[in-house]
Amino acid sequence: MRSTTQTAANSEQAIQQALKELGISRDQASIKILDEGKKGFLGLGAKPAVVIVNVNDGVEAPSSLISEQPVVSSIEETVSPVAEDVSEQPVEAAVEQSQAFKVEAEPASNDQAIEESIQYMKQVAQGMGIEDLDVTHEVEGKYVHFQLNSAKAAQLIGKRGQTLNALENLVQLVANKYSGNFMIVKIDVENYREKRKVSLEQLAERMADKARRSGEKVEFEPMNAYERKIIHNALSTHVDIDTYSVGADPYRHLVIEPIQ
Repeated sequence: MRSTTQTAANSEQAIQQALKELGISRDQASIKILDEGKKGFLGLGAKPAVVIVNVNDGVEAPSSLISEQPVVSSIEETVSPVAEDVSEQPVEAAVEQSQAFKVEAEPASNDQAIEESIQYMKQVAQGMGIEDLDVTHEVEGKYVHFQLNSAKAAQLIGKRGQTLNALENLVQLVANKYSGNFMIVKIDVENYREKRKVSLEQLAERMADKARRSGEKVEFEPMNAYERKIIHNALSTHVDIDTYSVGADPYRHLVIEPIQ
């Protein structure tokens, strides 16, 4: 019985590849799906679908395939599917369009980890339509600070830094696949994080003053842990107010409450 094992981004693509390889139609085949696969998170951790397709008894092989042996596709050749709406999910789409980094890559050196991270960021940027990305870096112990510059800086930052934060999380994973020692990645775009820090500290003072004047607690909009920490620290020396976080991510937010 002729058969072939195929892998692809999803089971349907794998089946179509197998039918083409065997030169038969779907009704001439017996199909077994070994693994449905998964898309992964932002393109990382993706797992390909795996199928086995057998030619039904009595179906003759096309003359061009009589001498061929069953083909087993390499899982490493599978490419992550491209997100359907790049405008709504720029980082996700760009990551899926960029070349996948092999999960089984052996750790080498911090220099290689930095170079792989830079190339990865440039691939993601290209997927977002950013061709002029310039990346510089500084290393401080286990920290590596990347500074990104582009005429499309706002696109790299995203709303309240959401795109930048997502990119930082992804590069953290990439760097530690190749580093000899654990590395902590920090990414900034044209000094955005320092400007945001100053803005949040100013907001913290205004909200604290509002809580004092009203005598009631004041709630912020949802923020990530890094930004909540900035506000906590900014108000840590104020003895007439208390700050704490409530809720669950992604809706977790900070509260300022006056001390009576």
